[in-house]
Amino acid sequence: MMEPANIDNLCILYQSSNFIVVNKHWDIRIDSKMWYEKQTVQSQLKQRFPELADPDTYYGFRFCHQLDFSTSGALCVALNKSAAGKAYRCFKERLVTKAYLALVRGHVQSSRMTVDYAIGKNTTEGMTHMMCIEGTHGCENPKPCQTELIVLEYGTYDGDPVTKILLKPLTGRTHQLRVHCSSIGHPIVGDFTYSLKKDCAPYRMMLHAYFLRIPVEAEPTEVTACDPFLTSIDPKWVPEQREQQLERLIQELKDQDVADQDLAEEHRRQKELLTKQDQGRAEKSVMESEEQRVQCEQWLAEWTLD
Repeated sequence: MMEPANIDNLCILYQSSNFIVVNKHWDIRIDSKMWYEKQTVQSQLKQRFPELADPDTYYGFRFCHQLDFSTSGALCVALNKSAAGKAYRCFKERLVTKAYLALVRGHVQSSRMTVDYAIGKNTTEGMTHMMCIEGTHGCENPKPCQTELIVLEYGTYDGDPVTKILLKPLTGRTHQLRVHCSSIGHPIVGDFTYSLKKDCAPYRMMLHAYFLRIPVEAEPTEVTACDPFLTSIDPKWVPEQREQQLERLIQELKDQDVADQDLAEEHRRQKELLTKQDQGRAEKSVMESEEQRVQCEQWLAEWTLD
């Protein structure tokens, strides 16, 4: 998959009457209003599935989330308004699980860490297309952001030391993974923007949306987009020391998802029970008040007779 994107090379990971999940190519936009940008994911979809395009939407397809131009991997598309609404609620309620693979410059010392830097818009002249961490000159409206980072392998890329890592964003800020990796001194290999235009030799930016799970009611959607950072695909990447098995870490994510869902379901049941109990108490209170009113009226009637 080292060849550039074209209108025909659209890889489908999952398809139903409600959703399509594609393995987005690197260096291609999801959509564009620019007349000269003919090659986008939405144009690929229209080429492959013209009958599925919705004329009521601007682009023809409803993208459930975003991936940067340079990022490859799992991208979910809703095929109708109802499915889009259900997926949107999952993202809004932070029920979606995403995990990315990346090659970063240098050898990351901590095997596991949580990067916790607020991220805002960079308003510095010449950098307004970038994001930045709180405390950076010109950083506007920084918001809390957290990313879990796990080291998979140490090795080299084209002779230079690099680390293959798994990234799990706990929040969803623009360019979050790229900014967080750069902020800890390990920019993503091939990230021209956040290496301050220095890292331009690799054929692509080495960031890939590997795992995606959207727990839509009645149709939980879970996909894995095959790992592109393998020596068999790119011989310049030479792994030297494995720290963690990717398959085991993804299984941990899945198990944690199940546990989190069970906990959320238990909380929901408890909330419903408390609501019913509150309603029961309110009804009882109303009944008691009615009984008290009748007793009071009877007492008044008896008092008047006396």
